Amino acid sequence: MKRSKSTQLQRFYEQFSGNDQVLIVINADPDAIASAMAISRLLWRKTANLTISNINVISRPDNLAMQRLLGVSLAPFSGIDTHKFSRLVLVDSQPNHSELMADLKPDVIIDHHPDTGVKAPFLDIRPNYGATATIMTEYLWAARIKPSAKLATALFHAIKTDTHDFTAQTQMEDVKAFQYLFRHANIHLARKIEQADLRLDYLKYFKTALQAMRLRKGWVFAHLGPVENPDICVIMADFFMRVSSVKWSIVSGTCDKKLVIIFRNDGIRKNAGRVAKDSFGQLGSAGGHKTMARAELSLSGLKEQIDYRDAAKLQLWIINRTKKKS
Repeated sequence: MKRSKSTQLQRFYEQFSGNDQVLIVINADPDAIASAMAISRLLWRKTANLTISNINVISRPDNLAMQRLLGVSLAPFSGIDTHKFSRLVLVDSQPNHSELMADLKPDVIIDHHPDTGVKAPFLDIRPNYGATATIMTEYLWAARIKPSAKLATALFHAIKTDTHDFTAQTQMEDVKAFQYLFRHANIHLARKIEQADLRLDYLKYFKTALQAMRLRKGWVFAHLGPVENPDICVIMADFFMRVSSVKWSIVSGTCDKKLVIIFRNDGIRKNAGRVAKDSFGQLGSAGGHKTMARAELSLSGLKEQIDYRDAAKLQLWIINRTKKKS
């Protein structure tokens, strides 16, 4: 049965006491950062202490700009002793989304990704929503908390990012939240964060991507080889989708002993999340939304499938598996 916003908020507050040391764990991106900021505001003066911890290395310039310009304090998960905290919150993620989260036992999970069957004392998973930031904006409404300019800017940017400017999966709730946040956000600051999406040392990957690019009837494939971090594959996949004739953009690279494959499409016919899962789900983690998805495969597990050290063979292997399942 669908609960009212005020009832859901009350159940959320019931998970915490004034003596709690709260740890919020995120896989840092705009939606996760903004949602964690919202939880921090909701629990302000209601718990003893609160720490936001990121499991990933933040390297994307827009995420770094968001953290710096909005004054977000994050503690790397590698230095966290979870036993020192009495309450654990996962936001914009679920435990099986990452090996680093797999052993965590959250008290609270709030997310907009597909439900993986996870259990927790408090669950709020809404896969029909375009962003977790929309869910958190509803919590703020229910709590009658007017967001500060920085919090509103973070949530505004998160909804804009995760819905791809409302071209990806979007609900009326996302639109209402966006309109509300627009009145309180610093739009100039949001634009500055949004435009900080490149670093000088990333430019070399554009050359690699263009040289590796293979175009097949509106599908672009590009294997970048070793990359500094997986976000580079995301940037290149989004870049190819800006070409008018491209319907699918699939960019891969190797990083931290994994093959990372990023999927983007125009959302007209096929479902990127389903294609990713059908193509690579048996070999690792794979899935996502209609227009965007991701697969991560252990390189050691690929030895029997393909010689991953041969970039040309690996790219052809990705093409064949993807096209076969699409």
